Amino acid sequence: MAGKFVLFTDSTGKFRWRLKAGNGEIIAASQAYESKDSAKKGIASVRSHAPDAEVIDDSITA
Repeated sequence: MAGKFVLFTDSTGKFRWRLKAGNGEIIAASQAYESKDSAKKGIASVRSHAPDAEVIDDSITA
């Protein structure tokens, strides 16, 4: 099963989205948006800017 974006209204009436993996686990969550259109643009931005995103490991190992 493919992942999916879930668009919803939070308790303050603002719009947010969550990216869920195929197993239903939330793997990303958005900021709060004033409008549904802005939230949809946020989803589009993630889709277009992240497919080949570099992974940078800033963790400290002992």
